[in-house]
Amino acid sequence: MRVEAQCAAADAACPGGGARSTRIHSSYLRFPTDVPSAGRSVTLQLRVRRFWCRNTRCPRRTFVEQIAGLTRRYGQRTERLRSTLTAVGLALAGRACRPAGCRPRRVCEPEHGLAPGQRTA
Repeated sequence: MRVEAQCAAADAACPGGGARSTRIHSSYLRFPTDVPSAGRSVTLQLRVRRFWCRNTRCPRRTFVEQIAGLTRRYGQRTERLRSTLTAVGLALAGRACRPAGCRPRRVCEPEHGLAPGQRTA
């Protein structure tokens, strides 16, 4: 499932110096993955804008708006999906990645796909 969205704010703050800008340089699409809904994968089609920084001393000439609570720089997942995956990983403590029948700190048998002497944890 794909959800189309864009930010409605008129301006954005430069992360380099904090100067707010309304001058748009360009825009492009991002496709962050979100938490599944009703068993279907969800991808956002998010139009983000690149702004010119108003501060002439700022090392960044342009910057891209980040939507608080939804995206981060270079992120491929929404913050909601990141926190869900983190919670699942911490709850399972790596057990989901262990081959069936193996116990931590024990040598796995070759039929589990690991070489003799290779450990699972």
